[in-house]
Amino acid sequence: MTTKILRDAATFEVFNNAVSGLADELAITILRTAHSQIVASSMDFSAALCDAAGRTIAQANTCPVHLGSIPDAMDAVLDAFGDQIQDGDVYILNDPSLGGMHLPDIFIIAPVFYEAQLLGYVVTVVNHSDVGGWSAGSMASQSTSIFGEGIQIPPSRLISAGEVNETFYSIILRNVREPSMLRGDLESQLAACHAGGAGMKELAARYGIDEYCALVDELLDYSEALVRTALQQAPDGTYKFEDQIDEDGLGSGPIPFKVEITIAGTDIHFDFTGSSPQVASALNATSSFTRSASYASLQGALGSNVPANSGFYRPFTFTIPDASILNGQRPAARGARGLVAYRIIDLVLGALAPALPDHVPAAGDGGPGSIALGITEADGSQVVVWDFMMGSWGATRSGDGNDGISPLGANMANIPVEEVESSGHVRIDGYGFVPDSAGAGKYRGGLSLVRDMTLLCAEATMQIRSDRRTSRPYGLHGGCEGTPSMNLLNRDTEREKILDTKPFLVIEEGTTHRHITAAGGGYGRPYDRDPELVLEDVLEGKVTVEGALRDYGVAIEMQKGTSKVLIAETNRARQT
Repeated sequence: MTTKILRDAATFEVFNNAVSGLADELAITILRTAHSQIVASSMDFSAALCDAAGRTIAQANTCPVHLGSIPDAMDAVLDAFGDQIQDGDVYILNDPSLGGMHLPDIFIIAPVFYEAQLLGYVVTVVNHSDVGGWSAGSMASQSTSIFGEGIQIPPSRLISAGEVNETFYSIILRNVREPSMLRGDLESQLAACHAGGAGMKELAARYGIDEYCALVDELLDYSEALVRTALQQAPDGTYKFEDQIDEDGLGSGPIPFKVEITIAGTDIHFDFTGSSPQVASALNATSSFTRSASYASLQGALGSNVPANSGFYRPFTFTIPDASILNGQRPAARGARGLVAYRIIDLVLGALAPALPDHVPAAGDGGPGSIALGITEADGSQVVVWDFMMGSWGATRSGDGNDGISPLGANMANIPVEEVESSGHVRIDGYGFVPDSAGAGKYRGGLSLVRDMTLLCAEATMQIRSDRRTSRPYGLHGGCEGTPSMNLLNRDTEREKILDTKPFLVIEEGTTHRHITAAGGGYGRPYDRDPELVLEDVLEGKVTVEGALRDYGVAIEMQKGTSKVLIAETNRARQT
C-alpha cells in the first residue's frame, strides 16, 4: 500500500508539472512568433489546455484576467458545434456576448484527438493590436456601441478538418488596419495550438487515455482541495469594500464598485450588487471577465502553489447584476473594459484585507496605462503604435511595493523604448521613476513611472486609457495613498494642457505627451518606518531629503564633497 501511494504521488506530481509546462510552452511559442509589440513585447496574451468537456486543466503563466474567461469561450464553442467537432478543426471567436471578452481579444480553440477519440482542446487568446472600428487600436473609451468597435466574430470554424476557410479569413483581415500584423499574430496562435496538440497526444500516449483522464480529474480535485483548505484559515463572515473608476471617458463619473464577500467554511460568494449600472462608454465588462478578475484576486492573495484550473473555481459563487458595468448587455461597447478588471482586483483585495491580513497588499497603480496612436501613411496604409505602461504595486505587511512591474492580473511588461520608437513615428524623450510618489508607510508603495513622448509624423490620433487620478490607490493599516496618475500635453509650453484620464484627440507633429502612472499605497504608519530604510531610499533617489522629513519625520544631512549621509534627526512625535 505504501509503495502504491508513493508511486501515485510521484505520477501525479510528474503529470501536474507536465501539463503546466506544456501550457507554458504554448505561451513561449506565441511570444517567439508573434508580430505585434502588444503581444511580443508587452505579452498581452494567454494560453491553456482543456479536457474533452471543456474544463480547464492548466494555464500558462500569462494574463490571469484572461484565463478565468476560458470556460465561457469553451461553452460557446461546444454550444455552437457540439458533436460536429472533428479532428483538424480550429475555432475562432471574439464576440463578448458569445464567449468573448472584448473584440481585440481573439480566442483560437483547437480540438485534440488521439486514436480517434477527443482528448481535449488547446486554447489561446491574444489581445490583437487592432480589430477595426472607428478608433485605432479598437479600445477607445468613447465608443458607445459595439458596432463601432471592430469586427465581431461569433464562434466559427476558421479551419475545417485541416482546410482553411480563406474567404472567412480574408473578411476578417479586410476589416482591420494592419492585416499583416493581425495575420501574423493569428498564425502565432495557430502555431501554439499545434505545439499544444502534439504535447497532449504525447501525454496520452505515455499514460493511456483512461489514466490521462483520471489524472485530469485528480488534478482538478487537488486544486479545489487546496483552495478550500486556504479558505478554512480565514474567519467566516461577510467582508465589504467600495472603490471607483474616476470617469467613463464621456464626462460622467465617478463610477462606483461595491462588493460583499461572504466566506462560509470552504465556500466563498461574491455579491457585486450596488456597483454601477452599464455605462454609455466602452468600460463595460462581461460577467466572465468579472469572475475571472475575482479568481485572479484570490489566486494572487493565496500565492502560486495552487494550480489554476477549473477545480480552483469550484468554491466560488457570484451575484453579478445584469446590465451593470460588470455584466454589460449587447450592444454595449466593451473595448476599454480592462480597467474594470483591475478595479475589481483592488475591490476584492480591499474586502479580503481583514480576512487575509498576511496576504493582501495595499492598492497598486490601478491597471496598465495604455496609449494607442493611429497614423495614416502617405500611401493610405494604417499604422497603430501602442505603448503600455505598468506602474507599481502597493506595499505588503512585510515589504515595500515593487516598482515598475505588471499589476496582479496582467503578467504583462512595459514595451521597451526601442520597440516603441521602431516605427519612426514617435521619440521617447524620458523614462524613469518619480521620486516621492510612493504611498508612505512602514513599508512604502512602489513608485510612479513617467514616460515622455514626442510625435514625429505629421498627424496622429491618440487614445489614452488611464485612471487613479481622483480615486488614488489606497493604503492599508495606516499607510498613505499613492500619488495619482497624470497625462500632460505639451509640457512647459504655452499650450500645456492636463488631459482627462481617458481622452481621444488628434495631435500634430512636435506634440509632446507625458504619462505618469499612479503609485502604490503604503502599508502601516509612515513614522514606524525604519530610518535606515528611509536613508536607503534617499541614496537611491526614490525619496528626496525633503520627502524624508515630510513623510517619515527623518531629517537627513548630505555632506558636501563626500557620499556620506547622516541621519541627523528622527522625529516620531507626530505619529498618529
